[in-house]
Amino acid sequence: MTDVFTAFEGQRRLASGPLAEIALAAKRAEQHASEPIAIFSDVTGRAVDLDLRGSTEEILARLTAAAGTAQDTTLPSEPRGRGRPRLGVVAREVTLLPRHWEWLNAQPGGASVALRKLVDEARRTNGDRDRQRAARDAAYHFMSAMAGNLPHFEEASRALFADDRRRFVGQIASWPPDIRDHAVKLAYRDHAG
Repeated sequence: MTDVFTAFEGQRRLASGPLAEIALAAKRAEQHASEPIAIFSDVTGRAVDLDLRGSTEEILARLTAAAGTAQDTTLPSEPRGRGRPRLGVVAREVTLLPRHWEWLNAQPGGASVALRKLVDEARRTNGDRDRQRAARDAAYHFMSAMAGNLPHFEEASRALFADDRRRFVGQIASWPPDIRDHAVKLAYRDHAG
């Protein structure tokens, strides 16, 4: 999923889009906001803390620098030795029992090829379930921050984790429309209808 963020002023949704766009929308809204502004990642449902001080250029420069730092920290801090960095292959440690290593080493192409094939197969097999779990978790994080004190929060959370969409939607029906709609969007982003 592409990184999309959503800003709220109190219980009202301000905007959704890329982080730079949302940061600038939040900066403009701050000038006349009567309630706190919160920005959430649609991928994780978690609040994002941004430094909105200064000019548009300063805000964008900080976001660009932060994005560069985040990308740099995903790379191993160890000196490069093994792997094929130009292809995105990175050497890391895997701890297995001797019988696992024996089986992996007996596979065509060796342990690395066998592990890549196993991971790819698991991603194909469990992809839908993993996406549904991530969507449910994102909805829960958002709900905890924005709706934790609203009526039926606990019942809605139970329905969410039980994957009971009808009961979930029923429990949050009385919530402010923008919070309710965003929670449903996050929870069921990969479902039709």
